[in-house]
Amino acid sequence: MFVDDAIALVPSMPTRRALLGLAGAPAAGKSTLARSLVDGVNARLGAGMAAYVPMDGFHLSNAQLDRLGLRDRKGAPETFDADGYVHLLRRLRAWHGRPVYAPDFDRALDEPVAAGIVVPPEAQLVVTEGNYLADDAPGWNAVRDLLDELWFVDAPPAVREERLLARHVAGGRTEAEARAFIEASERPNAARVEAARAACGRVVRMTAT
Repeated sequence: MFVDDAIALVPSMPTRRALLGLAGAPAAGKSTLARSLVDGVNARLGAGMAAYVPMDGFHLSNAQLDRLGLRDRKGAPETFDADGYVHLLRRLRAWHGRPVYAPDFDRALDEPVAAGIVVPPEAQLVVTEGNYLADDAPGWNAVRDLLDELWFVDAPPAVREERLLARHVAGGRTEAEARAFIEASERPNAARVEAARAACGRVVRMTAT
């Protein structure tokens, strides 16, 4: 069903790309759903017709976070380059006939990677996801008008925090450090994301598995 709805966004007379946004709290399953949608669209319409561009590539580098004193708040709205993300969305909506390169985020390095993603010229749908696509703060509030649809991805808090714990431990934190970071940063971020749920046109509830 979700793939059908994503395909329905593709313009019948393509003069620009369609953009589908997925908002949701950390570890709600946004990237899992985004990849599933892109794979499903490409299976139906042909390889390269859909592309996945996450917001995470616009994390500020650790060096910049240290400069700003925000390293312990990594993942909060102010730790991203919102203006850069909005600029990329505008480029993606246009139809240039050339590849569009976008930054990615390397969890092993815990750093953004320039030009880690390429959107091919033939792509007619881009699925993008991130915590703050529905946020009303300056910078972020420009995102919604650039999206054809915005869905909210939901998962139980206990499930999300279990995933976050595993993610942070795999990234090099001790369990105690990971739990402290979840309490100090991930939970406030999740509350902020949840407050913007009403701005999304649809809620997708991910399973607990």
